Amino acid sequence: METLRTMSLFAAVAHHGSLSAAGRKLGLSPASVSRQITALEEQLGARLLNRTSRSMTLTSTGEIYLRHAENILHQIEEMQVEVSQREQQPSGLLRVHSRLLVGTLVLMPSLPRFLQAYPQISVELAMSNHAIDLAERNVDVDVRIGKLTESALIARRLATSERVVCAAPSYLAERPPILAPADLAAQNCLTYRLSMGRAVWRFAAADGQTTEVPVTGSFTTDNGPALHAAALAGLGIVLMPDWSVREDIRAGRLVRLLPGHRASHLEFENGVFAVYQRSRHLSARVRVFIDFLVETFRAAER
Repeated sequence: METLRTMSLFAAVAHHGSLSAAGRKLGLSPASVSRQITALEEQLGARLLNRTSRSMTLTSTGEIYLRHAENILHQIEEMQVEVSQREQQPSGLLRVHSRLLVGTLVLMPSLPRFLQAYPQISVELAMSNHAIDLAERNVDVDVRIGKLTESALIARRLATSERVVCAAPSYLAERPPILAPADLAAQNCLTYRLSMGRAVWRFAAADGQTTEVPVTGSFTTDNGPALHAAALAGLGIVLMPDWSVREDIRAGRLVRLLPGHRASHLEFENGVFAVYQRSRHLSARVRVFIDFLVETFRAAER
C-alpha cells in the first residue's frame, strides 16, 4: 500500500507541476512531499525529477515511471469499481434496442425472467431493422444480427447465426423432394427484402464450392417475424437464422432442407451481438443484462 501511495503522490506532482501544488491537493506540506519523492528516487536508484528553485520537470526515467505508475493506478481503480458494482443491486432504467426478429423470438419471451431476477431494473425496449446511433438514441445495449462492422463500440458475441433453409411439413407434402440448391428455383420461396433487386440465395457445399440460386415466391417482407409466421403457415420455403427456427425444427413444425450446405443471403459469417458504448465503467445493469443474454442464447443451443 505504501508503494501505491507513493506512486499516486508522484503522479500528482507530475500533473500539477510542483511539489507545493501536489501537497495542497493531497493535504501534505511541500517538505513532506519532497521527502517522499526523494525516498522514492533513492529506492529506485534513479532520478525522476529535475528540480530547481524555479522549475520542476520530469527526467526521461521519470516519464517512464509515470507512464507505468498511471497504468497500474488506473487498473486498480477499474478493479475497485468493478468489484464494488458487483456487490451493488443493479437498478435503474435500461434502454435496449433490437432487431425485430431477435427481439420478438428471443428477447420478449425471456425478458420476464430477467425482470423477475432484477426487480429494481426497468427495461425500455425499442425494435426496428435499422442501424442506430447508440449515443444519439441514448441506448445502453443494441442487439444486432449479421456481420459486425468495425466500430468504436464494444461487442460481445451471443451466438453464431447460420442460415438454414426450411419449410413446414404441409408445404413439403405436396411437392417433389428438394435434393440440391438448384431445386429451389422451381419452389415458392418466401424472401426477406434486402433490396429492390432479385432475391438470390447463396449456398456453400462441404467442399467449399458455392452456388447462387435466384428464388421467387408469393411473399416478400422486410419483417423477420412475419416471414417466420408465413413459413409456419405452410406458405413456402424460407431462409432463416438457425436460432430463430431451432425449436420449430425440434418440434417438427418446420423441416430443415439441404443440411449438407451452408446458406446465406449475402455473407456466410454472421452472428448475434450485444453492442454497447465504450465506457470507463460498465454499469451494473448493463453488465447483468449482457450476462443474461449470453446465458439465454447458450441455453437455447443445448
